[in-house]
This record gives sequence, C-alpha cells and structure tokens, in this order.
Amino acid sequence: QVQVVESGGGLVQPGESLRLSCAASGSIFSIYFMGWYRQAPGKQRELVSTIARDGTTTYAESVKGRFTISRDTNKNTMYLQMNSLKPEDTAVYYCHADVPPMRYWGQGTQVTVSS
Repeated sequence: QVQVVESGGGLVQPGESLRLSCAASGSIFSIYFMGWYRQAPGKQRELVSTIARDGTTTYAESVKGRFTISRDTNKNTMYLQMNSLKPEDTAVYYCHADVPPMRYWGQGTQVTVSS
C-alpha cells in the first residue's frame, strides 16, 4: 500500500509560479513510477508529467518549458514546479504513484490562474 498527499495549490495571476508537492508514504520502495494529472471543469483528466524510478521524465506538450517535475528521495516527495502559469492551467491537480499493477491517487489540489 502507498499513500500520496498533494499540497501547494492556490490562486495565482497569469505569469506567476506555483510549486506542488506530493508526499508519499507506505511501501515507497515499491514505487516504480509517479506523475501528475490534471482535470479542468467539464474536461477529462489529462496527463501533465511523469517521473520514473530511474529519473526519466515526460511532459505534456502544453506544459513543456514551463513545468518541471522532480523528486527528493530523502523526503519521499515529488514536486511540480509550474512557471509562467496560464488561465488554461486552471484545474485540480492529482498525483499518483504506481506499484504495478496498482495506481494510487491523491485527493487533488486546486490550481486557479486568474487575473
């Protein structure tokens, strides 16, 4: 079993930055893959970024060059640094941790980008 808890969401203006955190607990040494998804009102959940155990990262085209995923293994925490935020980044952001074949989700954190 793995538990993940997101934090760091909030209300910011366009062009500003936020850093989301995802703290993992439980059988963390079994985690193979972690990532972030987001879901905007009326839209499907979409993949934002992932980071594998070996450090390999992926990004959605819409966030490349603006978002950076990272992790601190000492703190069992994954981060999503979001820069140059746009109104279209407004969504609930969810982190997940994969222990194949299981995927564990957090409860989500709201990010609102508005002037």
